[in-house]
Amino acid sequence: MSNILIIKHGSLGDIAQASGAIQDISDNHPNDSLYILTSKPYYDLLKKNPNITDVILDKRLSRFNLIYLYLLMRKIKKFNFIKVYDLQNSKRSSFYKKILFPQATSDIWSSTETTLPVGTNKAEFDKYSVLNRFEHQLKVSGIKTDKVIKPDFSWSCEDIPEIKKKYNLNKYIILFPFSSSHLTIKRWPYYNELIKKIKSTFKNEIQILIAPGPNEITLAKDINANIILDNDKALNISQLSSLIKDSFFVISNDTGPAHMAAHLNVKGLVLFGSHTTAQKVSIERENFKAIQVSDLNKLSSDKVLEKLLDLIR
Repeated sequence: MSNILIIKHGSLGDIAQASGAIQDISDNHPNDSLYILTSKPYYDLLKKNPNITDVILDKRLSRFNLIYLYLLMRKIKKFNFIKVYDLQNSKRSSFYKKILFPQATSDIWSSTETTLPVGTNKAEFDKYSVLNRFEHQLKVSGIKTDKVIKPDFSWSCEDIPEIKKKYNLNKYIILFPFSSSHLTIKRWPYYNELIKKIKSTFKNEIQILIAPGPNEITLAKDINANIILDNDKALNISQLSSLIKDSFFVISNDTGPAHMAAHLNVKGLVLFGSHTTAQKVSIERENFKAIQVSDLNKLSSDKVLEKLLDLIR
């Protein structure tokens, strides 16, 4: 038995997307122990992944913090990893390679840079869709892939009977009207209009919910939907996964919960402006679709409702 390392720091959507790649790596290393290096927000979540033996915390302090860097590298070296799958493919993880395995090729360190298609540079390769990049990386690294293109995030769920009882949840639509504060370009501005039209269409048949993140609770009060919290705090990722998985439908901006919904195989709709494309971020699934427009301010609530009704038929 040997030790294998996966590197995946985040974000939330990226963790959901990587579920298939992690499954394939695990399936191809049945007799090995699989560890994952991640950041604090996803440490407890990844502890629940049945394919992971254990989680190593990377506080991602400055690379000029030499004491921290030395201690982290020493800790990693103690595991005597025979192979590393870098699913983060960032400047930081590339820097770690230079310290841990400076001369390694894809047989030891699997990353975008060590598995680039012939005649393609990293900037060109990064234009490919996320899941196709993962698939190429793993195949070149000797992994037989059949899960990477269809991630399953259901391992992240935990039972939430108290929350369902408190809010009397049965048939409900969840909205995710927010985004990171530095990415407000992702926010569609007409959620309250849409809510009125959904209520007019479905009457009292369906509840409309929002489950704000820790920094979104105040903003959530401006949305005319039931706010779902756990003892006045934002749901943790596993609670949110369960809430999404049991929903009737999800409507979201391009945020982490949208990627969770896509890979929890729920029906839903994600709204894209010009910041990127649904194809590049690999978010569309059999049940989860996208509306892509050049300007979210020009996407009407009627158009979104029409797409919702089409998808639930």
